[in-house]
Amino acid sequence: MNKHVNAQRLTSLVKVQAGVTVTRVGVNLGAEVTGVDLRRPLSDEQFHAIDDALVENEMIIFRDQEITSEQLMEFGRRFGPLTVHPFAPNEGKNAPELIKFRNDETTPPFGTDVWHSDETFRAEPPMATILCAKEVPAVGGDTMFASMTAAFDGLSERMQQFISGLEAIHDMKPFRPLFGDSEEDRRKLQRFELMYPPQVHPVVRIHPMSGRKVLFVNPQFTIAIKDMDERESRALLDTLFHQALIPEYQFRHRWAPHTIAMWDNRSTQHYAVHDYYPQRRYMERVTIKGGPVEGVPRADPASVRKAKFAALENVDMHGGHKPH
Repeated sequence: MNKHVNAQRLTSLVKVQAGVTVTRVGVNLGAEVTGVDLRRPLSDEQFHAIDDALVENEMIIFRDQEITSEQLMEFGRRFGPLTVHPFAPNEGKNAPELIKFRNDETTPPFGTDVWHSDETFRAEPPMATILCAKEVPAVGGDTMFASMTAAFDGLSERMQQFISGLEAIHDMKPFRPLFGDSEEDRRKLQRFELMYPPQVHPVVRIHPMSGRKVLFVNPQFTIAIKDMDERESRALLDTLFHQALIPEYQFRHRWAPHTIAMWDNRSTQHYAVHDYYPQRRYMERVTIKGGPVEGVPRADPASVRKAKFAALENVDMHGGHKPH
């Protein structure tokens, strides 16, 4: 398994653009952004600096931003239209785009302690997500992130070629337990299943801005590889899911009040650590609409055979490997 650090990602740890300072804090993802006050409207130059930082670093952090819910939504709208999550707790008719996670001894966290990209059960999954901490526990409650570009780069060349062009089925399965067994709940579930039928996305997607290849399957929403039998599909997905578990591809974010994290949903996965319950944790979130998921073309069988024979040339027939 290739887990070497991509040196190109670390060529510049600090970047200043339009008065916005971006400081790299993780090897494969994660940067802190300073020099902006999100209570005030951003200039076009500041916005482009933040947008560039998001694409380049995949997850960015803003500290000491004591903003209102309206200011959070306004910041999100600079990147595009906000979406309404069909199952998350929101502000209803007043602000359906604003999700409020209030977790305490009476309301345990639900369903986010699984590695995932947000809402890949949609035909067009979100572009990015912004999460603002209002109240945090004294200990615990971190959020972990994984770079799925680094996860793809860490696969062997043979595996990269094999999965290029494959498609996977994504489903709203984690939300089905929200519905009970009553006739009314069954009708509601059926209505949501018609609204959000299973979606097919490429296993390897092309990031629309960076052009990098991204491993785009996750254990929360991805249920099968299209055109594979169940055993083959499960074995392959287990292998690909494991890539998010490799520490070299991860960044662990410790929350503080008035901290904002924004992540590129096209190139990352995240995991909310449920180790703080029953302490109180209050977060607000907005999600930015995405577009179609573009995949890579299926690998040319001739190139796969070429890679296979190249690998065999480096194998000693007595059981070892030839020296490089």
